[in-house]
Amino acid sequence: MSLKGFFDPKSVTVIGVGREPGGVGRAVFDNLLSAGFDGPVYPVNPRADEIAGVRCYHSVAEIPTVPDLAVIALPADLCLDAVTQLGDVGVKAAIVISAGFKETGPAGAAMERALIVAAAERGVRLLGPNCLGLISTRTKLNASFSSTVPPAGGIAFMSQSGALGTAILDWAAGAGIGLSAFVSLGNKADLDESDLIQAWTEDPDTRVVVAYLESIANGRRFVDVASTLVASKPLIVLKAGSSDAGARAVSSHTGSLAGSQTAYEAAFRKAGIIRADTVQDLFDFAEGFSKQPLPAGPGLAILTNAGGPAIMATDACESLGVGLAGLERETTEALRAALPPAAAVYNPVDVLGDAKADRYETAARILAADPNVRSILVILTPQAPTQAVETADAVAAVAKETGLTVFGCFMGDRAVAAGRSALSAAGVPSYEFPERAVKTLAAMERYRAHLAAPQPQAQPVAADCEAVRGIIDEAHAARRMTITEERAAAVATAYGISVPAGGLARDVKEARLLAAKIGFPVAMKIASPDILHKSDLGGIRLGVTDLDMVTRAYGELVDGARSRMPDALIWGVTVQQMIPAGREVIVGINRDPTFGPLVMFGLGGIYVEVMKDVTFRMCPVSPGEARAMVGEVKAFALLRGARGESPADIDAIVDVIVRVSALASDLDDILELDINPLMVMERGGGALAVDIRIGIGG
Repeated sequence: MSLKGFFDPKSVTVIGVGREPGGVGRAVFDNLLSAGFDGPVYPVNPRADEIAGVRCYHSVAEIPTVPDLAVIALPADLCLDAVTQLGDVGVKAAIVISAGFKETGPAGAAMERALIVAAAERGVRLLGPNCLGLISTRTKLNASFSSTVPPAGGIAFMSQSGALGTAILDWAAGAGIGLSAFVSLGNKADLDESDLIQAWTEDPDTRVVVAYLESIANGRRFVDVASTLVASKPLIVLKAGSSDAGARAVSSHTGSLAGSQTAYEAAFRKAGIIRADTVQDLFDFAEGFSKQPLPAGPGLAILTNAGGPAIMATDACESLGVGLAGLERETTEALRAALPPAAAVYNPVDVLGDAKADRYETAARILAADPNVRSILVILTPQAPTQAVETADAVAAVAKETGLTVFGCFMGDRAVAAGRSALSAAGVPSYEFPERAVKTLAAMERYRAHLAAPQPQAQPVAADCEAVRGIIDEAHAARRMTITEERAAAVATAYGISVPAGGLARDVKEARLLAAKIGFPVAMKIASPDILHKSDLGGIRLGVTDLDMVTRAYGELVDGARSRMPDALIWGVTVQQMIPAGREVIVGINRDPTFGPLVMFGLGGIYVEVMKDVTFRMCPVSPGEARAMVGEVKAFALLRGARGESPADIDAIVDVIVRVSALASDLDDILELDINPLMVMERGGGALAVDIRIGIGG
């Protein structure tokens, strides 16, 4: 979708321009003129004939040509008429600066809905309402009420917060960080983050996209367009709102662990988005990605004039997974020959506190020549002989000549301020503290690894989808929100997931018949949609060896459940074959309202809620993604085989994860699913879904 009318208009009208300076409309109008926009700007005010020396029009209809872009700065109750008039004369792009819509309550929300309908009927795309506006540096367009215009550059920035947006603009201007565009999203009544990402994917002036978001309108579309962008440009997102308060009530293990932040993490991982945890991260990452090339691979060299900061940087590398370069013997020998005897010539390289610019430059060039060095962090602390500006110039020259990823960390304030400015002007980011530089480098390395990895492709799963559809329809007809355990086993079987032989016994007689048919020993479990933690209520009997034990176990299970949970719906007792001992894991599904189904894998049995050793992915998942999930949990050491134990059947786990993911992707009615435990045998022995719980909607 082209947004040319917003970013590259040939003419602009501002509706609601005051005759005197001070109002929002007048600020937007003045900004358009002062920024140097070279097309005509048409102010509209029914009570003025001229504003700031420019002819003013009493209505949009009087403007001699159809403007490409309109900016509306009117009271909220007048915006609907303005959009209607714009649509009637053929304007296709409008920014609604005005507040007073859904952010104010039901009445405002109703006005916003009417605005959307009127615009859609007339083919008008809207940015806002309740927004700061838009800036396009290439076209010298400042269609906002921010007087700060950053220099032109390669970062496109969007913000759902106008206040944070003004802070970003001020930071960019002060730090000399160039923007290609700035957009304040406001209420996102029409244009949203996905529309902007899609437009910036093809924009040659944009090299990095940065976003502050409080919500995402359409999660599936967002991931799709973000994935396309990330294939060629990094996308850095600060997602505000870390609380999962207010999430819908869930009854499954998976649902209780899958908060909204988990969904965002899974979605960002799938698309390859770089997540910033703080505003500081957002600034740091934006500067690093926009100024420096991606590291060609792992291998950081730390160059310093002080040991303490180098230790801090090394600790940060270890915690963030940034590998230090192992220096070649030739490198250490060259450093030893060039530096004072007390200097440290192994990584980190300490050129000592009396180092001047020439010593820094010599060491940096020796490090840059080492084939194991892909990035360099230059740390400088101000000491009497320190030459901050000259050192900055030397570092910048090495960065330019070698093409390595080079960061500066000039620690201090006034004594190094000029050096930092020199680095920034030369395109080398300078961070106040080593941890910030390393965190930025870690983000760049993750992005490089994402680009280098083969893109996962979910594979089709042979399944009897119609059989599952029938089971779900059967539950709907009975007005049940949970599928019985017996029918849940049939769902698993339809998708090629192995289950133990067994079934649901509604009375003792059925239990005895089932046990005899399966063959002893058997396992017996209370069957109830209201009892999730069966073992906590004594709702499981293992190793039942004869019919008399079946009779006793049935009565004990049902009576115990009714006494402990008198309001619970009791379907009966599930009777299953006893299966060999194995490793217990959990595979589950939770359907997020924004991003759709998420698949979970982790340590199973009674430990999942306690240990929370789980990982999530957005569905559908490929076999490669499923295998990565298995390797991420701490329990992987147990699955791989520890202290002489045989390894578990990892391939079987991967297969089940892929099949469960396909099930959730195929059937929107499935809201929650737990296979807990999935009993995994030794390598080659497969896996059995021992206990299955499925919650449905529709």
